[in-house]
Amino acid sequence: MPRRNRAQRGFTIVELMVTLTVLSILVCMAAPSFRDSTLPSQLRAIANGMVAATHMARSEAIKRNTTVQLCVSADGLTCGAGNWQQGWIVISGTTVLHSEPATPNGYRVTPAGGSVALSFDATGLGATPDSFTVCRQTPRGAQERIVTVTAAGRASVKTTTTGLCP
Repeated sequence: MPRRNRAQRGFTIVELMVTLTVLSILVCMAAPSFRDSTLPSQLRAIANGMVAATHMARSEAIKRNTTVQLCVSADGLTCGAGNWQQGWIVISGTTVLHSEPATPNGYRVTPAGGSVALSFDATGLGATPDSFTVCRQTPRGAQERIVTVTAAGRASVKTTTTGLCP
């Protein structure tokens, strides 16, 4: 019985290279768009981390009947000077109750009042009210989160779309 020669099926190397080139162009065009789609989620996570730390500091001050601080900390162990994107801790005396890591590269947390620490006394009242802008500086994002801590020690988050990052 004679065998028929079938045509080979598949792609040539030229077809494969053209397909990969088109695919790489599409991926390069989609990457910035994807980065912008994750912006609200990242801003929300950073702002909610700050609000949670504020609530924790306030409740621990009431529970322990002593002053508790929420402060800037680059090492996660001690309060220090610097900026909030280095990370922050909740501390009572020398005991660290909570440590928040540094924000991702390009994101900023800027206090309007320039504070490096918020103190809560045994009644839960905050001695230093302030508001913090959480934003992406590089590349600049189209929205921010404003975390406001009142003199009563209450924290809240508001979304803005000014596109300004101090």
